[in-house]
Amino acid sequence: MRQLSPEAAVEPGRRNWDALAAIVAALIGLMALLVSGYTAYVQRQQVRAQVWPHLLIGNYDPESAIKVLNKGVGPAIVRSVQVFIDDKPQADWKHVVAALDLPAQGVQISTLSNNVLSPGETQTMVKLSDEASYRRFRDALRAHGAMEICFCSTLDECWLYSERTPGRKPTQSSVGQCPAVRADETFND
Repeated sequence: MRQLSPEAAVEPGRRNWDALAAIVAALIGLMALLVSGYTAYVQRQQVRAQVWPHLLIGNYDPESAIKVLNKGVGPAIVRSVQVFIDDKPQADWKHVVAALDLPAQGVQISTLSNNVLSPGETQTMVKLSDEASYRRFRDALRAHGAMEICFCSTLDECWLYSERTPGRKPTQSSVGQCPAVRADETFND
């Protein structure tokens, strides 16, 4: 039997195959890691879509009311509400009615601040007892008023609904977090 020297014990061609196998294994591991990361990203996007809230605020003339509706597929966690009359923050609906120089009789209110609206849920913000008072209130609010509502999803992604834009066309934009509102500017209804 012939004895091999230590240098000849490992075939030179064999070393190349081992190195190639190690590189291929590393590339396969890297690809698996990339696919796993992409899968996690896609799943996160799907979860975001499943809990996305979307608030709409509008006049509901048949009931002489202003309502908020969650048209999204997830709950809307209302973090802050502000109502402005001629760019001055108001404390509540009674102050809004007074700032609009309208009578306060027959005004019914409900609380939206720090509330949660389920998908499809409608919340009445303010309701007036008679149609004529409601129409005066609605028209004065359109001309002089604006609202901002900051709300978040259950994943703590937040949006700001604002009517404080030129032409008072409502916008809804994503925000990193709801802005801090000073106590004297917080709307309490």
